[in-house]
Amino acid sequence: MKFAGSHILSVSQFDREAIERVFSIANQMLPYAKRQKRTNVLEGAILGNLFFEPSTRTRVSFGSAFNLLGGDVRETTGMSNSALAKGESLYDTARVLSGYSDIIAMRHPASGSVAEFAEGSRVPVINGGDGANEHPTQALLDLYTIEKELTFHGSHIDGMHIAMIGDLKYGRTVHSLSKLLCLFKNIRFTLISPRELAMPQAVIDAIENAGHRYTITDQLEGHLDADICYQTRIQEERFPSQQEANLFRGKFRLNQDIYTKHFQSKTVIMHPLPRDSRAEANELDNDLNLNPNLAIFRQTDNGVLVRMALFALTLGVQDIIHKFDHPVHWHVRP
Repeated sequence: MKFAGSHILSVSQFDREAIERVFSIANQMLPYAKRQKRTNVLEGAILGNLFFEPSTRTRVSFGSAFNLLGGDVRETTGMSNSALAKGESLYDTARVLSGYSDIIAMRHPASGSVAEFAEGSRVPVINGGDGANEHPTQALLDLYTIEKELTFHGSHIDGMHIAMIGDLKYGRTVHSLSKLLCLFKNIRFTLISPRELAMPQAVIDAIENAGHRYTITDQLEGHLDADICYQTRIQEERFPSQQEANLFRGKFRLNQDIYTKHFQSKTVIMHPLPRDSRAEANELDNDLNLNPNLAIFRQTDNGVLVRMALFALTLGVQDIIHKFDHPVHWHVRP
């Protein structure tokens, strides 16, 4: 895969070699993310952070990653705050804003919108989520987390068992992650969801064509002996109505009692966040917060590392970052 100057729009662009390249660079970013040292390799570069759909972690993570490499960030948030609300096309928006930026990270509620935007952009565009379609950087940080967590427990991605739970129909994170896992060997998928929110057939076909085993069920009990448990939120913003989304809220709740009774002692719990902590949903109970295998906050930390790596690779500075190192005087994190 050619990184320098390229758009990052889909996980289909990646093979295992490219994934390993991203992860290798991400590992090198840890001292900067921990504020043990700093770099200004991207001093003078501008990230256009365009989020036309609500976001906290992804938007701030992209911005933080760029700042940690010494670059500046300019943001647009919300459709109503942009010229798109006045009828401007994605192509025209891209032509204009790419003149103000050196790279763009974008989220938009319509599937395929980021690729359409990229056609008009004069600088690289990174997909921060396009509707129910894809979320490639989330998939990469999820896979990076899986690798680190499994390595800690003495196992590997090849041959692992992953249970994906919740809204598998609209949850773009599980779509993208499943496609990346198809690059590995002998994965066992357990897909747990209401029948109405089952994994799309195209993703099932990809899993099957890659030679992996899979089970589709609407029951938690008897299916939780996985290495990785990946819980997802009911994507209420994708439903035709709030009332329909409410039909599925709280169907698959996990807590420490369920973990103790049904999971392996080393099962890792993941979630792309935000987890819905409202009483009627409570996807991951707060009593799991002290469980050492709850990896949801390690996921968010890893997101900064992976996005730093993608910026470095896309802008072609991955081999010279250390040349712009400086000490940190104000704070050193543990």
